[in-house]
Amino acid sequence: MLDGRLSLLTPEGVSLALVPAGPARRALAWAIDFVIWLIALFVFAIALRFAIGSGGLNEGIFLVGLFVSYWGYPVLCEVYFGGRTLGKRWLGLEVVRADGLPVGWRESATRNLLLAADFLPLCYAAGLVSMLTDPQFRRLGDLVAGTLVVYSAKPRPRQAALDAAPMPLPFPLDPEQQRALIDLIERAERLPLSRRLELADLAEPLTGLRGEASLERLRAYAAGLTR
Repeated sequence: MLDGRLSLLTPEGVSLALVPAGPARRALAWAIDFVIWLIALFVFAIALRFAIGSGGLNEGIFLVGLFVSYWGYPVLCEVYFGGRTLGKRWLGLEVVRADGLPVGWRESATRNLLLAADFLPLCYAAGLVSMLTDPQFRRLGDLVAGTLVVYSAKPRPRQAALDAAPMPLPFPLDPEQQRALIDLIERAERLPLSRRLELADLAEPLTGLRGEASLERLRAYAAGLTR
């Protein structure tokens, strides 16, 4: 870690700079989620009362809803909404895997089930001690699941970098390849020259060129895709 940033390299060779979130902000996000959950539970209870009245069936359905929503809400949010519950989204946080990639069912379910261990002996004391002693502020659930809670990267405005004369592609690329090409050109100026030239050489099958000439050709292709 340098200046509070955790530098990671994904399996695709993409460098990520992540900033782990500390206990105070994470606790506030948890509190927001908890209040939202209580409100949803209150609305659910009222709806049940109107739908089927009071009695054993009402209580049974309510308890099932309580259990499912308490454990299901964070897992569903983290898997389907970019690692963010509503509280985390509000505070600009997200859960990622230790390698910086999005969390899946296994990681999310593990870290949330282990909230019970983090709670021990009371008021999430074990989780707090774990976060304060870990350089990446991981609670017990994060350590076991291999996850981190980090500040979400703010989306960068798309650069008007594609000012080269547009050229058509020599052969069709699928949408994912086109997106990768445009992203490469937009990020190229932030990469070291040696890395830019290395990537341009890798694109030789597409451009038929190497070095700066290949890079300029890629700019032209990207301009053609965005106009």
